[in-house]
Amino acid sequence: MADSTNSISVDMESTSIAGKEHLVKTSSGFVSVAIFGDQDKPALVTYPDLALNHVSCFQGLFLCPEAFSLLIHNFCIYHISPPGHELGADAMSYNDPVLSVDDLADQVAEVLDYFGLGAVMCMGVTAGAYILTLFAIKYTQRVFGLILISPLCKKPSWTEWLCNKVMANILYYYGMCGIIKELLRYFSKEVRGGAIIPETEIVHSCRRLLGERQSPNVFNFLEALNGRPDITEGLKRLQCRSLIFVGENSPFNSDSLHMTSKLDRRFSALVEVQGCGSIVTEEQPDAMLIPLEYFLMGYGFYRPTYMNVSPRSPLSPTCISPELYTPESMGLKLKPIKTRYS
Repeated sequence: MADSTNSISVDMESTSIAGKEHLVKTSSGFVSVAIFGDQDKPALVTYPDLALNHVSCFQGLFLCPEAFSLLIHNFCIYHISPPGHELGADAMSYNDPVLSVDDLADQVAEVLDYFGLGAVMCMGVTAGAYILTLFAIKYTQRVFGLILISPLCKKPSWTEWLCNKVMANILYYYGMCGIIKELLRYFSKEVRGGAIIPETEIVHSCRRLLGERQSPNVFNFLEALNGRPDITEGLKRLQCRSLIFVGENSPFNSDSLHMTSKLDRRFSALVEVQGCGSIVTEEQPDAMLIPLEYFLMGYGFYRPTYMNVSPRSPLSPTCISPELYTPESMGLKLKPIKTRYS
């Protein structure tokens, strides 16, 4: 387990999903890990998208009562932030060496070692999904399940690469300005608003949190992502089940569908969420509930008996059986499931 001399712990405030935060020293720098729940339970590791952290990327999902009861009853949550993306992080230097995506994946392994964790469940969004997928490819025995939201597995297209270079230059000269917040298209047009329709509260909150990010820190993560290699071939080495959510209006929709097509159909499932952007966890978290329950049923997880079970819920404590969710039965759910929740 962790040695207290290598960790700085602070109490997080003003958010219902943040627990105790640790700054874990790794071979390539410090990493922030916010822990929520009972550490004797299986571990669920999360990793957010570019310029986000666990508050701005996963708060919507964990504020959904049914999803919260399902996840916190079965897991201890370890929210890993990209270097310098945690709340109150100091600014890095633009001259600091940029960590590669391999370095970031190795940091995840070092975090697991620090807390004495073996195999874990992983949940990542877009850039975070790429890092955790790479981690699962490199450390196959340390991941027993992947929950990926709008994931990537290919190297950047020329369009994405150029857009990222433009963003990097703007970050360098102007910081986290309004243009950057516009270029980071996390949400669908329906919630982003426009000239006539005002932006929704979730977009307003995200923009406010983006304004708190240190631009050199975002710059360094962006540069790492822009240099990412194609890991499509590595998907064949995965030894765990995968559940993929992709927003219909995500800029990375085609990338996510490509990744799904390369996974073993016996052990993977796809949920395409209509009218949604990349961050399904924030924009339409309710759409994740039922697929999550089916997915976790295969591991014997269930919601506690003291919680009211929704009539639309596939889980109840009396119906859990290993036979209900074999790889073969999972194969019946592999076609894209289009969902819409108001």
